[in-house]
Amino acid sequence: MREWRSILKLEAEVRFAGDPMNESTTVSHTYLSQRAAWARGQPISYLMAQALAQPELISLAAGFVDQQTLPEVPVRTALEALLSDATDARAALQYGTTIGYPPLREAIRARARQADHDLGEETDLSIEQIVVTAGSNQLLQLVGETLLDPGDIVLCTSPSYFVYLGTLANLGARSIGVAMDEEGLIPEALEEELARLEDCGDLARVKAIYCTSYFDNPCSVSLSGQRRPQLVDIAKRWSRQGRIHVIEDAAYRDLRYTGNDLPSLRAYDEEGDTVIVAGTFSKSFSPGIRVGWGLLPEDLVGPLLEQKGNFDFGSPNFAQHLMHTVLDLGLFDEHVQQLRVGYRTKLDAMLQAADQHLGPINGVRWIAPTGGLYVWVTMPNEFDTGPTGPLFDRALEAGVLYVPGQYCYPREGPRYSNTIRLSFGVQPIEAIDQGVRALAVAIREALG
Repeated sequence: MREWRSILKLEAEVRFAGDPMNESTTVSHTYLSQRAAWARGQPISYLMAQALAQPELISLAAGFVDQQTLPEVPVRTALEALLSDATDARAALQYGTTIGYPPLREAIRARARQADHDLGEETDLSIEQIVVTAGSNQLLQLVGETLLDPGDIVLCTSPSYFVYLGTLANLGARSIGVAMDEEGLIPEALEEELARLEDCGDLARVKAIYCTSYFDNPCSVSLSGQRRPQLVDIAKRWSRQGRIHVIEDAAYRDLRYTGNDLPSLRAYDEEGDTVIVAGTFSKSFSPGIRVGWGLLPEDLVGPLLEQKGNFDFGSPNFAQHLMHTVLDLGLFDEHVQQLRVGYRTKLDAMLQAADQHLGPINGVRWIAPTGGLYVWVTMPNEFDTGPTGPLFDRALEAGVLYVPGQYCYPREGPRYSNTIRLSFGVQPIEAIDQGVRALAVAIREALG
């Protein structure tokens, strides 16, 4: 708590000039906000700086989409259709509403309901519960602004999406880790943590449980079908001193390469008062268009829109009209099918490279995912993969950049320094093999 309450302060600079009897004194005090203090030390800027400073590096760190798969042809087709009608074009170029473009929201609603219906579950959802945002990260930020006061608690899978952990830190919230395995968040571990917080008088500060339900970042692990209704049930049963929401980050749902889809957590929220879904077209279509959305309980829509109105009073309207046109013309589903084929090939390449180059190293293991953009690698115990450990600089010298896994753990709970996140989204197949081979060389050197 002391760390969260520290305030950045630039010391006053005092300058004297001229004759002492006619002195000129300038005193400059710059006091940064408490949130500026909470925002310090986020790893994303450091990792990007490393990549930009050394453009020859093979970056297996960035969670970007493949440059070669960006949908320039579908977007051109959609743009021509959108701009061919003067009335539609002018509407797209005007301000929109804070909640978002109605036809796009209706399309998102229909897709969400159809996806769960096809799996034998029903999602009761009105268009008024759908808010369009500038990517899913903005939705996560808005939910935090709406629900959390400094010192409030969000229970997160451990490990978890490190950018969201930074968002929580910036809000002064406490992120507490809950153990997960290859089936996702462990329900028994969640119950134990809630019981612990109740015993120490902090249950009322628990406002949400955060879970990336499909191919999570950083592990590409999905929450199993059996655990999905269990998670929603636990949140409802423990909402004894205030509502505990489940924040379902579904950013990677469309990036499934093998196996069958699973119903959303929202499908198990019969009352519709618990689950918040954050979705996006950034990973599955185009991050540059930057369109995301939230599926919200009815009582959160108004308060969240009031927050959003203070930020931007509506996400970029032209991008919303464009994305609706993409969906309406059937261009999105065609693109996703092509994307899945390309990423499946890259995932296979990374797993083959791991088998060949990392497999012979004693104590190195990894999770083989069925979707997403990441492979989670675990090193021998006590081996430090962080920026001050023996591997990071050696890997840079060998020509490869990764995300140290230590960044992906909530601030409270076990934190492990012997893990790394590798991304196969950006690099071509040849570079994936070259990067994993270079990483293996660096690991052997670091292990001595």
